Amino acid sequence: MTESLSGTRVFALLTDGTQVEIRGLGEPDREAVRDLHRGLNDESLYLRFFGLNRAVAEQVAARVCRADGEGHAALGAWLRGELAGIAEYEPTDVPGEAEFAVVVADRAHHRGVGTLLLEHLGSLARSRGIVAFRADTLAENTAMLRVFADAGMAARRRSSGSVVELTLPLVSDEGYLDAVAERERRADVASLEPLLRPRTVAVVGASRRPGTVGAEILRNILSAGFEGAVHAVNPHAAGGDLHGAPCVATPADLPERPDLVVVAVPAAAVVRAAAECGRAGARALVVVGSGLTAVQGRDLLAVCREHGMRLVGPNCLGTANTAISLDATFGAAHPVPGTAGVAVQSGGVGIALLEQLSRLGIGVSSFASVGDKYDVSANDLLMWWESDEMTRVGILHVESFGNPRKFARTARRVAARMPLLTVLAGRSAPGTRAAASHTAAAATPETTRRALFRQAGIVATDDLGELVDAAALLASRPLPAGPRVAVVTNAGGAGVLAADACADAGLTVPLLGSAARRRLCAMLPECAAVTNPVDTTAAVSAELFREALDAVASDESVDMVLAIVAPTALADLRGALGGGGKPVAAVVLGQAETVVINERGVPCYAYPENAVRAFARAFSYARRRGLPPGAPPELPGLLPVEAAAIIEEFLAAEPEGGWLPPVDAFRLLESYGLPLAPWCWGRTEDEAASAAREMGVPVAMKAHVPGVLHKTAAGALRLGLEGERDVREAFRSLAARFGEGLEGVVVQAMVDEGVEVLCGAVQEEVFGAVVVFGAGGVDTDALADRTARLAPLTEQEADDLIREPRLSALLLGHPARPRGDVAGLREVLLRLSRLAADHPEIAELDLNPTVVRPDAVVAVDARVRLVPRRAWDPYLRRLR
Repeated sequence: MTESLSGTRVFALLTDGTQVEIRGLGEPDREAVRDLHRGLNDESLYLRFFGLNRAVAEQVAARVCRADGEGHAALGAWLRGELAGIAEYEPTDVPGEAEFAVVVADRAHHRGVGTLLLEHLGSLARSRGIVAFRADTLAENTAMLRVFADAGMAARRRSSGSVVELTLPLVSDEGYLDAVAERERRADVASLEPLLRPRTVAVVGASRRPGTVGAEILRNILSAGFEGAVHAVNPHAAGGDLHGAPCVATPADLPERPDLVVVAVPAAAVVRAAAECGRAGARALVVVGSGLTAVQGRDLLAVCREHGMRLVGPNCLGTANTAISLDATFGAAHPVPGTAGVAVQSGGVGIALLEQLSRLGIGVSSFASVGDKYDVSANDLLMWWESDEMTRVGILHVESFGNPRKFARTARRVAARMPLLTVLAGRSAPGTRAAASHTAAAATPETTRRALFRQAGIVATDDLGELVDAAALLASRPLPAGPRVAVVTNAGGAGVLAADACADAGLTVPLLGSAARRRLCAMLPECAAVTNPVDTTAAVSAELFREALDAVASDESVDMVLAIVAPTALADLRGALGGGGKPVAAVVLGQAETVVINERGVPCYAYPENAVRAFARAFSYARRRGLPPGAPPELPGLLPVEAAAIIEEFLAAEPEGGWLPPVDAFRLLESYGLPLAPWCWGRTEDEAASAAREMGVPVAMKAHVPGVLHKTAAGALRLGLEGERDVREAFRSLAARFGEGLEGVVVQAMVDEGVEVLCGAVQEEVFGAVVVFGAGGVDTDALADRTARLAPLTEQEADDLIREPRLSALLLGHPARPRGDVAGLREVLLRLSRLAADHPEIAELDLNPTVVRPDAVVAVDARVRLVPRRAWDPYLRRLR
């Protein structure tokens, strides 16, 4: 086997949630391959090989397990150490095509083995330049035809007698990714059943001493009212009851196979305890302890994979599911049953959220403190919530990402069903790497996290308090249809503060309609203000205040109503705070709690600013949920093969990577249709002068000196050269300045003035390709006016990029400046995002400045840095 397959060893989930190992096959596996084929029954043998010749087993084993040097590949699925299925491909005479075959052991039929192998082999083939699989199968082989039909690939069929020839394009389009995601959701939820809906629970390391972690977890499970079997494991208390649960000495002594085991032992004993649980048949582990070494961590995960156990932790608070009265945490109080799913990395944050959600009456449906995320992560909980009828809102606290691409796609799907909220954790981490380009400097942890959450449709707040404020509104009130807020108050000054807060948050406070104003004038004191904000004056009764709220809510120009009341001796208006069909929130000035939800389901805040920010979050979520799901558009004229050849040629000469020379950088950009100002390369003074004559317009000259990246600062740029004399003088001055370091110059046509923007991309180690857009030119870093999205972009995401920075006011035009070519700018961002997504070797790419004029968009400078990088499929079904 070559290196390309020897490292291919991952674990994934079958349809029933069982873990299976997928790895490349080689000579050591020949006997297992032969035995699998020999074990096929007559029907399976006939359907696979169109005959009953059992001698074929030896021939197939030799072919499948031969050295991977002829363009073929073979993967095996191993179920509890036994080979359960094989998928292989062999090259055909057609370039880019391979013949595909799959066989599944009879004992493993109808569990999704063949489909899973097809996905993994297809991903491997795509990375090697294979664009299509071809397969021949008998028309009566309905099981295999169903595998192909359900794969999500646009299969082409052709029948010849009893044989069906299928061609499967290996394209990761939206249809294919949706099919893979649905299979993953079903398998993942099945694998989480023992963890979140167990029938039997054991606590290993439950101490006899109250106040210890194991003891308190056991006591919580019992006192919460869990109706399944509960056992303690403690050799020092075996044979009796421990805090009300029967106790055994070791997991092997448990009277029944446990679904869930909570492990609360010291770090040094965790791996041994996990192995004992696995041998006892446990299906899920929660490891609450911390302090595992890297070796212990690897061993723990290996034990879980060996025995097919899902793992939460280590270093976590535990799990809970209020639907079955399960509280396997060491929290101080049981979570109140409710509608919020909660997944956190930090146990402390989890405790705070459980307390706040319980206090507000929102309650919790399921909870997981995933800790160090060796296995179960936020992605798993998202899929669980999606399948859980009790969960109506999801709350996440995510400090790190294992697979942000899959997270974003899963979250986007779940967010179409329920609000998802998170707090931006780790956003102050400094970008400490040496970022030479403006784009790389802009792609900070905060920038990329915000981009991820925006594209996923997640409501991201800056602090925990704001998250709780937003959750109170989203969990209790309907979504707003628009950004228009009506403010009704008995304290005029507070109404002014609320109106200011709306403006700051991007919401509007419109003039009320004439009908609403007439109704208000008829019911309120003569000195009341009825435009918006509505000041009822302090003299109104609770009944009159309620009527005013109804009148405002019925106005068609209003999407949300904010009621602000100041307690007075004249009337207690809190009883008037109710809501109808539109979202209503309240502010009770002087309220001790930051937010409460009253008996009529209205969230009541202590300050106007808090309520308005919650409204803004709700509107942002509603607007994004209302957008049709988009996909990256098909772009004409892309030349990915030409781009790959440029990249491959450079990395062959520079194995460690580096900055592309200008000519190669420009050719790479042009292969994806990115617009550059006309340019020529000149090594000598005569070549530079000749290039300028050919252009026939004023030109700029840029020195190419290895190591010089910021040309203006280095004095490597000459602008507005009018004729040959200017060009020659410029070349001589650059030659004098840089000496032998000058390798040549780029002569470029000067472009008309416009808005200078930065269009760039950077490959994040975790997030992958990220597109950055914002203010450009020499002041780009000082202005720091930019935003980002994960690539590739949809048209809507490109439009959002353009509109978010402050400079969008210049691009969209105003009386003193014509509108820029926004459509052309969108096209640039789309093409740039495809280039970065298609070629992960592009570490940094800067188009700065890119000039946006009313009639065109032109990049006048470009830099590209390449690094050797192996393509990685973020959507392939596999466990962490």
